[in-house]
Amino acid sequence: MDQTSRMIALLGRIRREMNGFIAERMATRREKYGLNYGVSIATLREIVNDIEPDYEFAKYLYGQQVRELKLAACHIADPKRLDTNEFPFWARGICSPELAEEMAFALLSKIYDINSLLGVWTTESNEYMAYAALMAGARNERTTTEVAFVAVEGAIKANPDSMFIANGVVALLCYVASRDKSSHIGIPVLMSRIADCPTKSIVLEELTWRLDYMEF
Repeated sequence: MDQTSRMIALLGRIRREMNGFIAERMATRREKYGLNYGVSIATLREIVNDIEPDYEFAKYLYGQQVRELKLAACHIADPKRLDTNEFPFWARGICSPELAEEMAFALLSKIYDINSLLGVWTTESNEYMAYAALMAGARNERTTTEVAFVAVEGAIKANPDSMFIANGVVALLCYVASRDKSSHIGIPVLMSRIADCPTKSIVLEELTWRLDYMEF
């Protein structure tokens, strides 16, 4: 079966789970998808659960202007195949916070070159792209404290007024703090050298109570 036939078969399964109400609500929020069937993330994960990893097929799906296919691609892609040469391809398709989160969860959190990804994507003014990298770094065991700190500073500087970036930064710093006990000294220093802005304010407010609950 060629890729087009496989895609059509997958679309058939997706369409059976179509939710018009959700699709309409997402359209109202101006989600940037060409076509949207309104299938929930949980249902979509069940649909793709029995599909073997296939990087080329995943890229084919990701190139389609269909919400569910883009999301499915994040689960079907083999993380081992996603290196620095592939970063631009996946970056181009990030069109919503939902896709950024699912890509971070299902794909980017498992790649080997997470530190390279953090170094490149978090300096972008495309907040969804930077958000995906931050959330992936907050789950990837290869993330280093040094790179995380640089990524945080770059992301806030590039996106000084973004709730998504603030959430991603908080997630990443809490993850680093949970693994590197010495980072509780570096985090306040890091934040002090970042210029005041709405994103920083949100981060500081969240970190104040979250880090208080962590044991160092």
